[in-house]
Formats: sequence, structure tokens, C-alpha cells
Amino acid sequence: MKKFPSLFLLACLVVCFAIRPALAQDANQQPNILVDDDKVQCPTAAYTSIQAAVNAAKSGDVIRVCAGTYHEQVVIGKSLSLEADNGVIVIPSDVVANAAGLSSAEPIATIVLVKNAENVSLQGFIVDGSANGLTACGPTLIGILYQDASGSIAHNAVRNVRLANDLTGCQSGLAIDVESSSSGQSSVTIADNSVDGYQKNGITADEPGTEVFVTNNAVTGLGPTTGAAQNGIQIGFGAQGRVTNNVVADNIYSPCESATNCPSNATGILIYQSDGVRVERNTVGSNQVGIFVAANNGNIAGNTVFHSVALDGIALVGNGNSVSSNDISTSDDAAVYIQGNQNTVFDNEFTGAAFGILKISGSSGTNHYGNHYYATVVRVQDPAPARSLTPAASR
Repeated sequence: MKKFPSLFLLACLVVCFAIRPALAQDANQQPNILVDDDKVQCPTAAYTSIQAAVNAAKSGDVIRVCAGTYHEQVVIGKSLSLEADNGVIVIPSDVVANAAGLSSAEPIATIVLVKNAENVSLQGFIVDGSANGLTACGPTLIGILYQDASGSIAHNAVRNVRLANDLTGCQSGLAIDVESSSSGQSSVTIADNSVDGYQKNGITADEPGTEVFVTNNAVTGLGPTTGAAQNGIQIGFGAQGRVTNNVVADNIYSPCESATNCPSNATGILIYQSDGVRVERNTVGSNQVGIFVAANNGNIAGNTVFHSVALDGIALVGNGNSVSSNDISTSDDAAVYIQGNQNTVFDNEFTGAAFGILKISGSSGTNHYGNHYYATVVRVQDPAPARSLTPAASR
């Protein structure tokens, strides 16, 4: 018979006693609340609508939503985890206003609203706005909205959040939005989602007090459109966060035909009036401006940016920004556009641009070194005549 050394037995006792409280704690957790629209997949489900389960749940509960089609808008105001089985589609018909913008006070019709709650997680849902029924610019249509709330939005598909015929000029249709009031805070992780078919923005975070970590999402715009000038991912108006490892494509505003004929432009990733944001290791292609930083002290590093239609791979309109180790190819105008002071551009690779670096007259303190230029008509244009870049930020 094999004998174990006393030290091994002692270690086992320590580990076993360490594990027992955790097991006891798990046993005390509330059981899942089941929801099934027709009680076919989950016959023991207590509820046939998600909202009924939310209303009945206590803070900290886990709600499991079984496969089915749910024609409802959902409002959550307590700490909950909502986990969807494969095949859960939330697709309300004829949505109505159920919130108001925290900065604008304008009415909002959102499919899933999380408000004044902590630790709310949404996972596995197909959120579809195609049956929204709205025929005017207002109320603003949003897929998932967190207001003064925290938690996570992960592994969801948010699609078709747009108005009928895109209603040219309407700044509506945000797939995922996070915002804070002047006295509130929102902290949300947005990860591993599929976002497409939106009218205005794919993922948005606005206002001071808002912090987001946006990672590993696939965000796809409509391609050339005359409707709203789209943004794939936007952090703006004082919000903070990081944007990493996302794939963003097909945000193109058709009226913007060239650098000299562009009333407004679409962007893959837009940082607008939010200083110190990091944009790292994203793949951004087929947008008008790949990454647009209209802010200060941003760090734009390790991104792959390609096929910037009419405009620029990376645009800096601000001060103290750093652009490093990016691979930027096929920019119809500049690989890097600079309008501002004390910006640094180093160790990037530029291929197939009209200009490698285009520095607007009056910008001072630009430091650029260690960059590699290939098939680029003009390596550095310094100074360059002023031209206007006009990001279409959503608020």
C-alpha cells in the first residue's frame, strides 16, 4: 500500500478545508429562473416573457432564457445576470419610448434598457431591431442601453438597429450605448459581440462618469450610405476607456467623395472630446477614416488599418497624441493626418498612401521617426494647406 508523506497529507487538508466554504457558498446561490416563450424547450419555465422574470427576480438572481422569439422591450433596474440559450431572439414590434437621453432629454426607444443598476450582465442574446415600426427620427432607436449602470455585455448579436429606409439625416440607430448622468457613473465591459446593420453607431460610450472596456467585438457598418454618417465605435464627450482587439469595417458616408469635397465623414473608431483613451491592436478596414482622434493624449498603437475611402488611415485633431507600431495601407489621402500640437508618430508602416504623414499648417511640435514608407506618393507633407475633417459624433 502506497504511503503519502505527512507534508502531502497536510497540504491536502489545507486545500480541502479551503474548498469546502466555496462549495457551500455555491450551494447557497439562488437557482436559475427559467423563461421560455412557449415552454417547449424548457417545460418547467415559470415565465414566458423576459420582463416578467426580471420583475419577479431578486437582486443577484440568474435568469436563463430558453430558445424562442421574444417580442418585447426589456427594462432592468436591479443586479441580475441574463443568460440566453442559443436561438434566443429579442425582436419587439412597434417599439415605444421607454427612456430619455441623459444629456439631451430626448425620448429613446430601446430594446433592452439597463438603468440605475450594478452588475448587470447580458450574454448570448440576438437583439434585433428590424420590426421597430418607427416612421420618424424620434424617438431615438437603441438596441442595448446602459444608463448610470454597470456590468457586462458579452457574446451577443445586435443587429438591424435602424429606421425604415434609414430615414436620411436621422441620427438614430445605436446598436449598443452606454451613458452617464452628471451625478451618475457607468462602468461596462463590452466584449465578443457581433454588431451590424446599425444606422448611426455600432458601439457608443458618452459623457463624464462613463468608462468602457471595448474588446474583441466585430462591428460592421452598412457600407456606402447617404443616411447618417456612421461610426463603428465611439468614445466621446468625456467618457473614458480602452478599445482593443476589435474588427471594424464598412462605415462610409457617400457624400464624402474626397478630401476637398466632404461635408461630413464616417469613421471606424472615433474618439471625440475624450482625452487619454487607448486604441490598441484593432483591425479597421473600409472606413472613411480608420481611427479618428479628436481629443488629446490618446495612445494609438499596434492597429492594422486598411482601405480608408477618400480620407485617412489615422486622423489626429488634438494635442499630445501618440501613434506607434501601426500598419496602415491603402489610404486615399493620408496614412496619418495631423492637426494639433506635440503629437508623436513613430515605428509605423505606411503602404499605398497619397501622403504618409500630412501635417496641417500651424501644427507645431510634431515628432515623427522610425516610420517605413512603401508605395507612398509623398512621405511627409509639412506643412499642408488646411482642410476640414468633420466627424459625426453621436450624443
